[in-house]
Amino acid sequence: MGRPLSTRHKIPLGTPAKVPVPRNPFRNSGINETFDFKSQISRARIASKKVVCGEDLSLGTARKPLTCPPSLEKWPHVGAEHRLIPSTELTNSPPTGRLIYKSCSNMASRRQAARFLSQFKLRPQLASRRSLSTLPSSTSSSSTFVPWARYAGLAAFGLIASVPLTYAMAVTEPLSMDSLSLAERDQQQKKNEGVSETSPMRLRMEKFIKEQQEQIVKALEEVDGTKFRKDEWQRKEGGGGITCCLQDGKVFEKAGVGVSVVYGTLPKPAIMKMSANHKNIAPDGEVPESLEFFAAGLSLIVHPKNPMAPTVHLNYRYFETAKPDGSSGAWWFGGGSDLTPSYLFDEDAIQFHRDLKEVCDKHNKDYYPKFKKWCDEYFYNKHRGEARGIGGIFFDDLDETVSDKENTFAFIQDSLKSFIPTYVPIVLKRKDMPFTEAEKDWQQIRRGKYVEFNLVHDRGTSFGLNTPGARVESILMSMPLTASWRYMHEPEPGSREARLVEILQNPKEWV
Repeated sequence: MGRPLSTRHKIPLGTPAKVPVPRNPFRNSGINETFDFKSQISRARIASKKVVCGEDLSLGTARKPLTCPPSLEKWPHVGAEHRLIPSTELTNSPPTGRLIYKSCSNMASRRQAARFLSQFKLRPQLASRRSLSTLPSSTSSSSTFVPWARYAGLAAFGLIASVPLTYAMAVTEPLSMDSLSLAERDQQQKKNEGVSETSPMRLRMEKFIKEQQEQIVKALEEVDGTKFRKDEWQRKEGGGGITCCLQDGKVFEKAGVGVSVVYGTLPKPAIMKMSANHKNIAPDGEVPESLEFFAAGLSLIVHPKNPMAPTVHLNYRYFETAKPDGSSGAWWFGGGSDLTPSYLFDEDAIQFHRDLKEVCDKHNKDYYPKFKKWCDEYFYNKHRGEARGIGGIFFDDLDETVSDKENTFAFIQDSLKSFIPTYVPIVLKRKDMPFTEAEKDWQQIRRGKYVEFNLVHDRGTSFGLNTPGARVESILMSMPLTASWRYMHEPEPGSREARLVEILQNPKEWV
C-alpha cells in the first residue's frame, strides 16, 4: 500500500485546490485559474501541497494506480477554481506533487478515468463544464482504443478553452461606442475594417494623402539623389502625422512634404465664427457648446538651390465636424498650388497654369478663373504691395453648396496627382543653369518676402501654431533654409529682377 501518510500534512476535506500557475491568460476575465492540466507526456501537475484529497500527494502514496486513455493526453488550462473529492484511485506521487496518468488499452479503464475526472467539481457558475469530461461508454470491456476518441479529446479542448472567454464576455460590461472620442472611433474602425470606398471621407482622405506623400517623396529623391528624413509623430489629443524633409541636397536646398491629421474639439466661439460660412454646422440655428472636428492635409514646399529654378508650394486639405454619433456634420475641402520664381521664365509660368487649368476644367469650367483670382488675392503681401509669386490656384470652403462630396474629392485627387508631371519637368530644365553671385543674392531677398507672407498673412500657419499640441517643426517646414533682408533694396530699372516685381505688383493672366 505504500508508505503511510504523515498526518501533519493532511489537508481538510473540501479545501479549494489553489495551485498558482506562472502565467494566467484569464487574469482579467474574473476567473481564477487554479488547476493546470498539461500534457504532451500525459500528465497533470499539481505544484502545491494544497490539493484537496484528504491526503498529502507531495509526501504520500495512493492505494490504487489509475490509468487514462490517450484521448486525455492533451488537456487545456481549465481556468477555474476546483474542489477535489477524496479518491482512492490515485497513483504514486513523486515529491513534486505530480499526478501521473498512464495510457490504457481497454474501455473499462477509460470509464474509470471518466468517473475520476467527474469528481473535479467546479464552482456553481461553471458547473456546465463537467459534461465535457465524460467519455463514451462501450459494452465491450476488451475493445481497443479507436481514433475518434482522440478527436473527442480535441473537441473537449476547444469547448473548454472557449468557456473562460464566454464567461468574461458575460460578466464584463460591453464597451459603448458613445463613450469613444472621434479619434478612438476612427482608430478602431481602421484596425477592424481598414479603409475602403465606403469608409467615412475623413479616413479616405487620410489614406489618399499618405499615398501621395510617398509618391512625391520618391519623385523628388530621384531628382536630387538625396534621401528625405522621415519623422512620424503623434498628438496626445488625437491624430498625428508624417513629416519628410530634405536639407542641403544636390538640387534642393530644402524640401518638405508633410501629412497632418488633427482631431480636436471646437469651442463655441469658433463654431459661431465658422457658421457664418457653413450653415450646416448649426442647422437648427442653435450653436452647441462644443463640437469634435477632424482636419487632414498634405503640404509641400520645395526651395531649389539654383535661383533659376522656382520655388513651389502645394496644399490640399479636408475639414469636418462630427455629430455626437460620430457621423459627418459640416465638411469642406480646400487647397491649391502656386509657383514662386526668383527669375521668371514665361514658358514655365504658362505651362504651370495650363496644367492647373486642365485639371479644373475637367470638373468645372468655372473653377480655374475663380481659383486663379483667389490665389492672386490670397498670396499677397499687403505691407509690400506685391504678390508672393506668380500664382496658381487657391480655394477654400468647397462644400455641398458648390458640389457634392464625392465629386469634390475627385477634384482634389486629380489636382494633387498633377503635381509631379507639372513641376518636375520645370525643375529638371532649370536646376543646372549657370548663375552669378548677384543672382543668388536676389534669390535670398525674394525668400525674405516669402517668409514675411508665411508668418504675417498665412492662415494655415496661424491655425497650426494656435492649435494645442501642434508640431511646430512641421508647421515651419515651409520656411526656406536661408533668406536675407536688405535695407531699402530696389532692383535696377529694366532688369529681369525689376520685371518680376512689376508682374508681382500686377498679376498676369497666363492662359
